[in-house]
Amino acid sequence: MPTPTTYRVPIPRIVWTLGFVSLFMDLSSELIHALLPVFLVGSMGMSVAALGVLEGAAEATALIVKVFSGSISDWLGKRKGLLLLGYGLAALSKPLFPLAQTPLLVVVARLLDRIGKGIRGAPRDALVADVAPPEIRGACYGLRQSMDTVGAVAGPVAAMLLMFWFADRIRAVLWFAVLPSLMVIALLVFAVHEPARVAASRRFQSAMHWRLLRAFTARYWLVVAMGGTFTLARFSEAFLVLRAQQTGLDVAWVPGIMAVMSLAYALSAYPVGKLSDRLGRRMLLACGLILLIVADLVLGASASVIPTFAGAAIWGLHMGFTQGILAAMVADTAPGDLRGTAFGVFNLICGVCLLLASAFAGWLWQHHGASATFFAGAIITVVPLVLCAVSPTSSRKDEAATLQKLS
Repeated sequence: MPTPTTYRVPIPRIVWTLGFVSLFMDLSSELIHALLPVFLVGSMGMSVAALGVLEGAAEATALIVKVFSGSISDWLGKRKGLLLLGYGLAALSKPLFPLAQTPLLVVVARLLDRIGKGIRGAPRDALVADVAPPEIRGACYGLRQSMDTVGAVAGPVAAMLLMFWFADRIRAVLWFAVLPSLMVIALLVFAVHEPARVAASRRFQSAMHWRLLRAFTARYWLVVAMGGTFTLARFSEAFLVLRAQQTGLDVAWVPGIMAVMSLAYALSAYPVGKLSDRLGRRMLLACGLILLIVADLVLGASASVIPTFAGAAIWGLHMGFTQGILAAMVADTAPGDLRGTAFGVFNLICGVCLLLASAFAGWLWQHHGASATFFAGAIITVVPLVLCAVSPTSSRKDEAATLQKLS
């Protein structure tokens, strides 16, 4: 059992800084994303089908980049440069949205934003693993995820308030996304300093070689399997918005469902991550999977306002119980010098599963209705729940081996 002093280990300053980086960039991105469909379809005349193609291409771009960015960060032995490149591309894309006069420039901006997300994701998670003490690793990932999600709450709320303030002038509102993205770059340049031991512990090697995947243990691949099957059940949150529309809410208030979901996510991610350092990751991950089943059942059973928002809140809780913990489990089971590659592979597989899940959910929605979509998600969630139940728990020997690799 950990000693009482274990829980007094402070979270490193760089984790807090990366949390604020995530917060401001999510605020910027979600402010735009909350209005982008209306902007493209309503103001620019893009068809809904074309919008779907754009979103699919954007997500596919991010997925392809993710797996390589993690490997490159391991190969270079540096994370900060890739973080600056990834967040810099995202910041560069922000003014392009309000400046766009044709859908083509919006497409370019959206792809730049997704490329930036793909570049920064795995190196950022690997940097957290590099600096987080193993005994509070879950708390570190939970904190960063909570701060990220605070931005995801603030973005749609800011979009709604600014739309009221500027009398629905979308272009004027979109300009407000530029400032927080510039704050992100300033934080990265002046407040993020990689520890010397990270650069010293990396050897120059071709981390892009797929042969290195054999260095990962069976425990790591089990975490990947749990993450992938879980993501097959957790389709895009866009379906929550569609469900909210079915309640008869005014369109201006529909983004509120994302704010509710993100708020529940933000409030739960850090305490759950901290608790996972004490109670173990597997049990809390199982709780998160059960919460997803409950959310799907609530959302599938009724299309009225209160159950839909309750289901969205439970959906947010399941995210808080799973996302940071899965990231910590990847860090726990990956070799110390291949963490970037490990996060890249994990993100790629989960991302592909998310695309498959969303496509299947859309087909179910169109042919069998919303209830069938959510009920199917609840059924699929049983698979990762079973994998979680049969997976081995971490032993003292495993923890000692991890500490030895980090030293």
